[in-house]
Amino acid sequence: MSLYSRRSLLALPLALAACGFTPVYGPGGAGAQLRGQVLVQEPTTQAGYLLTRHLETRLGRSGGAPRYALDLAIFSDEEGLAVNAAGDITRFNLVGRVDYVLRDSTDGAIVTSGKVENFTAYSAIGTTVASLAAERDAIERLMVILGDQITARLYAADLPA
Repeated sequence: MSLYSRRSLLALPLALAACGFTPVYGPGGAGAQLRGQVLVQEPTTQAGYLLTRHLETRLGRSGGAPRYALDLAIFSDEEGLAVNAAGDITRFNLVGRVDYVLRDSTDGAIVTSGKVENFTAYSAIGTTVASLAAERDAIERLMVILGDQITARLYAADLPA
């Protein structure tokens, strides 16, 4: 490794600090502010339960009087992708979108909001049981992906001190 590239690596933390970068899990970072302080709305569907479970894993389960409330609206759609010679759909695309709003629990003010979208797919070849298991797995994978996107957006949000 040349001397020039070593100096560049040593200067990287200084450059990041100069642009206002703060580590998510560092002192005063968004990760520390949100950990255990977000009450995710009660789920009403299987997808809602899976998303809530993943968000509580990432953000910590709220206890006592949480500082923030997270409202979610989950939308999903299934599209057929592959059709065999008999006209049966053998592969499905599961597209999901979540609209989210993070509110301050004390005054109800919106801290941040947005939407995340993604997709996953599953195969419907085989028995009915195998197809249903593949569909359930695809829903779970999709909720994990969307939960990770929401978590990243919350960590990047400008939270009040």
